[in-house]
Amino acid sequence: MQKKEKESFRNDWFFTKSGSLVELSEITADGPYGTAPADRPILEYIDKGVVVTNKPSGPTSHEIAAYVRDILGVSAAGHSGSLDPAVTGVQPVMIGKATRAVAALRLSGKEYICLMKLHRSVPEKSIRSAVSQFSGNVYQMPPVRSAVKRALRLRRIYYIDILEIQETYVLMRVGCEAGTYIRKLCHDIGLSLGAGAQMQELVRSKAGPFDDSRLVSLQELKDAYVLWRETGDESELRHLILPMESAFSQLPYLIVRDTAVDALCSGAFLAKAGVSGYSTNIQKGELVAVFTQKGEVVSLSTALMTADEIQGAAKGFVAKPKAVLMDKGIYPKCWKNRQKREECSLSDSSEE
Repeated sequence: MQKKEKESFRNDWFFTKSGSLVELSEITADGPYGTAPADRPILEYIDKGVVVTNKPSGPTSHEIAAYVRDILGVSAAGHSGSLDPAVTGVQPVMIGKATRAVAALRLSGKEYICLMKLHRSVPEKSIRSAVSQFSGNVYQMPPVRSAVKRALRLRRIYYIDILEIQETYVLMRVGCEAGTYIRKLCHDIGLSLGAGAQMQELVRSKAGPFDDSRLVSLQELKDAYVLWRETGDESELRHLILPMESAFSQLPYLIVRDTAVDALCSGAFLAKAGVSGYSTNIQKGELVAVFTQKGEVVSLSTALMTADEIQGAAKGFVAKPKAVLMDKGIYPKCWKNRQKREECSLSDSSEE
């Protein structure tokens, strides 16, 4: 058994894995089945891609997704979490078949740069003290004008960093759980100070694994698409669109044998015998991403064992599917009958 650093596994397309890799068997990317995400033919690459759009002020998140869909001529596109029309910044849009994974990305953490305006002057020491009290779990009632039902709910603020204070303006960086209302956070901070406050401006700087270093404007995307259509040059389009697998780079992961893939595409549980490698940060009950040895995402699954339990188990089910993202038929069927499954090392006969 070998341990490898996270960068050793398919890090050539902005895919930095979460946790160190433990190999149970040799992991190879040169098998006869499947295609590495970066090597997909351009139409498939687009249809299994994600664009980290730089949302301007004005359009809704749904409109941004619709613009991407129309620019690329695909059947579907979905965004990773709504932003108010006036809010700008990171808006990942999943394209085509990648929209199957939108729900998982919407649940990922977010980061914002927020300009808060106090309704009167307050000493800087008091501001910093009040803001520090809002890190951790907070209760929020969604604003009257919101897209969700108004009910008290718990949200987690991972961090609040004050970047600058000028008179009644406070510039903050906020990392938070999905579904946190920053305008409500500003309002509550103002109440705690006894001065009142409101959100003046808001920019989203991170959404899950995506940050503002990969931002793409709609005009840039349109220009790259026209360039490809008119000249056949795919390079700029491939640069602006990321493989959908990049959306799961922060998740714990499992790597499976080629012989296990097709069964997983049909909704089968993943047995220990089908695992080729795994990350060291897997926890039971948490979401994990399941990949082929070429780095293609097969499914999002719920872990049934911790990383330590996977290492020590002789058999048993490691994960159950939550959302299957790969189509059947790309990898060979090795699960038609008991004998064939045993030959393909898909599962243990005692688990049937």
